[in-house]
Amino acid sequence: MKRFLFAAATALSVAMAAPGIAGEQYVDGTGYAVSGYDVVAYRSLAAQPVGTPQTGAVPGKASITAEYNGATWAFASEENRDKFLEDPAYYAPQYDGHCAYGVSKGGKVPGNPNLWRIVDDKLYLNITDVVVGFWEEDIPGHITLAEGNWPKIEPDAASDRVIPKFISVAPEGS
Repeated sequence: MKRFLFAAATALSVAMAAPGIAGEQYVDGTGYAVSGYDVVAYRSLAAQPVGTPQTGAVPGKASITAEYNGATWAFASEENRDKFLEDPAYYAPQYDGHCAYGVSKGGKVPGNPNLWRIVDDKLYLNITDVVVGFWEEDIPGHITLAEGNWPKIEPDAASDRVIPKFISVAPEGS
């Protein structure tokens, strides 16, 4: 019995020490995470009140990139790339760049880099302006639902859908 308990405890500690299963980052036809937009730049953009469109995202440059979560990320400046590399999880959008409202409903659909909101110091993306309206009806409630759904769907493959009514102008110089 002691051997069984020791073996079970060892297996449990090894499992807990191993990195968790990470989901795939959403990457669209640009070949870049967040469609080639600079995720660090969101932190310096003026956030608009709920119910009004957000400021447009800042395009990254194809010559200033970093690798994270199996994807290439583009940045508008080397300073932003360096900030990202110091703490990529802080700057990366939640749910591997998938639509936060979609995750709250239990699925993975793409996130549009121009439909964003920072809530409790975390970046969230949504897929369409119509979805933003639903998302903004109860942002805290949708985040709670998404957080509950994410562990179940995170290991699934990233969405392979295109972002509706969106063509990326980023990254610049590509």
